Amino acid sequence: MYIGRFAPSPTGPLHYGSLIAALASYLDARSSSGQWLVRIENTDPLREVPESCHLILQTLEAFGFEWDGKVVWQHLQHDIYQAALDDLLTKDTAYYCNCSRKQIMQRHHSSRYDNYCRERHNTSSPAAIRFKAPHSDQINAHVKWHDDIQGDVISPNSDDFILKRKDNLWAYQLAVVADDIEAHVTHVVRGSDLLHETPKQMLLQSALGAATPHYAHIPIATSPSGQKLSKQNFAKAINTEDSSVLLVEALVFLNQIVDPEWSGASSRQILQWAIRNWDISRIPHLLAQPRHSG
Repeated sequence: MYIGRFAPSPTGPLHYGSLIAALASYLDARSSSGQWLVRIENTDPLREVPESCHLILQTLEAFGFEWDGKVVWQHLQHDIYQAALDDLLTKDTAYYCNCSRKQIMQRHHSSRYDNYCRERHNTSSPAAIRFKAPHSDQINAHVKWHDDIQGDVISPNSDDFILKRKDNLWAYQLAVVADDIEAHVTHVVRGSDLLHETPKQMLLQSALGAATPHYAHIPIATSPSGQKLSKQNFAKAINTEDSSVLLVEALVFLNQIVDPEWSGASSRQILQWAIRNWDISRIPHLLAQPRHSG
């Protein structure tokens, strides 16, 4: 069975870029008679805007999205992450590291980690835990893999990335992989800003004995000046009163078939029509493209 998901971070309300990611993942799942799950990725309390958690869900509902099962909240998933981390430590594919960014830069004048603590077993001082990535010493090497939208992708070889931070917060890579494994996610449709994070997640899936989902990365939406529409760049929240108009605009952005009369229909009607006409092969093979409204 196809199982997809949408996993926003509660650092602010949903914006146009979020809508495109939600729409693409939703339509791909529903057109395959699959499940569509929602996960709130709130492992970092310092970045979280508390009121945005439930606002995100309310906005999805207002746009007509219907998810399967209960919403997963990452702050309640610590036992799952710890079990995955213990598994990696037992297999000797993870290790403790107390290097600071400053120390790494001073050693090699680069932010790329140099495997300095690979053989370190002393955990007496506060330490992060890193994944022992295969061939991470091959700095200029690349990995080739296939994306269902972008085609064959060449990504930089992974360094030994962090799984758990020195302050005991879970790192993105471990949390997202453990969550996807637990939910049996088979397809991941998301923005191209995460394209080159995918090989790291593939390495973790392999180390944990899990299958790799199908990945499909859509173009991210940018402003006319080329700036990514994101919460960090203060992208405006989407207005639920304009749900039908915005859904049609998002479908045009994804190069899907759109009937001019859809703008007068309800958001749920538009989604049902869009499911029947969904064609992932029509999505532009671009990493980014400007938003064209109106």
